[in-house]
Amino acid sequence: MAFQIKPGVNWVGKIDWELRRFHGEEYSTHRGSSYNSYLIQDEKTVLIDTVWIPFAKQFVDNLAKTIDLKKIDYIVANHGEIDHSGALPELMKHIPDTPIYCTANAVKSLTGQYHQDWNFKVVKTGDKLNLGSKELIFVEAPMLHWPDSMFCYLTGDNILFPNDAFGQHYASSMMYNDLVDQAELYQECIKYYANILTPFSKLVDKKIKEVVGFNLPVDMICPSHGILWRDNPLQIVEQYAKWANDYQENQITIIYDTMWNGTRRMAEEIACGIKQADADVTVKVFSSSRTDKNDIITEVFKSKAILVGAPTVNKTVLSSIAAIMDEIKGLAFKNKKAAAFGTYGWSGESVKVINGMIGEAGFALVNEGLRELWYPGDEAIAKCQEFGKGFAKAVK
Repeated sequence: MAFQIKPGVNWVGKIDWELRRFHGEEYSTHRGSSYNSYLIQDEKTVLIDTVWIPFAKQFVDNLAKTIDLKKIDYIVANHGEIDHSGALPELMKHIPDTPIYCTANAVKSLTGQYHQDWNFKVVKTGDKLNLGSKELIFVEAPMLHWPDSMFCYLTGDNILFPNDAFGQHYASSMMYNDLVDQAELYQECIKYYANILTPFSKLVDKKIKEVVGFNLPVDMICPSHGILWRDNPLQIVEQYAKWANDYQENQITIIYDTMWNGTRRMAEEIACGIKQADADVTVKVFSSSRTDKNDIITEVFKSKAILVGAPTVNKTVLSSIAAIMDEIKGLAFKNKKAAAFGTYGWSGESVKVINGMIGEAGFALVNEGLRELWYPGDEAIAKCQEFGKGFAKAVK
C-alpha cells in the first residue's frame, strides 16, 4: 500500500502488527512496529530504504503496483541493518544495475550480509543527489546506531529521513504523531532511546547540534520505524537532546529477584523507607525475573538512582539479576547512583557481587549495601526501612 505524505512523496513500507520481539529476542515490541520506506518521484525517482526480509516479496510486489520498477533511478540505503535493507536482494533481481547511494561503511555491511556486488555510490556529509526540482542532501550519522548510518534531507518538501533516529517500535494505522495516543508514543520513544541509543548519547548530542546548525527548515521527520512527525516535528529532536544529556527524573527504581520472597520483602520495605524520607520521589519496584527487561531498562534510564537485590545462590546471584546488570553495563548510563541488598542463608556473597556489578556499570555506589539472614523479621524490616530512608537522603 502506498500512502502519500506530500505530493510526489509516498510511504511504501510495511506495518508489522504482530511483531513482539526484535533484534533477535533482545528487544520487546509490545505495540508492534513498522518498516518505513519512501518513494520520491520528481524528474528522477528515488527509493529510500526497504523493509525487513520476511516481507521482501510483498514489498516488491506492492511497489510494482505503485511504479514500474524500472523507473526507479536511485536507491538510498540510509542503514544496512536487515530490517531496512532486507528487501534489497528481491528488488535488485528486477533492477540489478540501479545505483545504491550509501556510506562507505554501508557498502561493507550490505556486501557482508547479502554478498552481492551491487552498483554502490558512496556518499559523505554534504553530498547531494539532484532529482530535478529537489535535491537529497546526505548527512553521515555513524553510531546512530550502526557505523553505516546516515540521514538524508529532501529540499523543497523539507523532509528529514533519519532512519533509526527519532523512530520507535509502534504499529499504527494513524501515520502521524498528532493522530496517535501521545502517552503511548512517548513511552515507545523513550524506550527506544533508552535501550538502543543510550551508549551513543555523546554522538547523538553532537549530531543534533550539527544538523540544527545547518539551519535547514524541517516540515516533517520521517524515520524508518513507527509514526511520522509532522506536528511540531522538532519536538522529538528536542527530546533527544534532553535524553542525550545524562537524563534523569526524580525517580528511584528497585530491581530484585527472589527465591522464597525474602529479598522481595526487603525490596518492598526499602521502598517504604524511601517514601517515608522523600514523599516527592517516584519509587518503582520490579522483579527482574517477571518483568520485561526492556521496560525495566527504560525505568533505569529515567532514574537518578537504583537499588539492586538478590539472594545468594552458589556464592553469586540469581541469573536474571546477573543478566540485566550485564545489559545495564553495556548501555553505559551516566550520572546515576546505586546500592545493593539481599538475603542469604549461610555464605552471603550476593551483596558483594552486586556491588561489583554496580561499579562495572559505572554507577556511583552509595553504600556497602544491606544483607539479611533468611526471611526478614521485625528487626530486619525496620533495618530495611532505615536503609531506604538513608538511601533517599543520599541521592536527593
